[in-house]
Amino acid sequence: MGALDAVADRVAGGATVTFRPSGSSMVPLIRSRQRVVVAPVDPSKLEVGDIVLARVAGTVYLHLVSSVDLAGKRVQISNNRGRVNGWTGHDRVFGICVAVDGAARSGAAGRTVSGDGSRAAP
Repeated sequence: MGALDAVADRVAGGATVTFRPSGSSMVPLIRSRQRVVVAPVDPSKLEVGDIVLARVAGTVYLHLVSSVDLAGKRVQISNNRGRVNGWTGHDRVFGICVAVDGAARSGAAGRTVSGDGSRAAP
């Protein structure tokens, strides 16, 4: 089980979680150990460029949405260096990054859901 699995479980359960991921695959959007806030997401509202917490082929990533397939209810996940992790279904997209080191991510708040599954206020 990876470090992000526990975070994914909490977000999938409806919690908004603050943590400090490590790694360099999302630089300069997220640098290693920067504080991020991830909230539950309505996957049908995702857009290319959103940063999401998602499981792809068994691994949980905090990576970019690089393509959206609304009809197939799936998104393609990639890092910020051009590496495509793969496609994953809406049911495996747990949350959206709403802030990095206190700076809000534009548009992300309008794609969140509350713990009961209803859309949060933008």
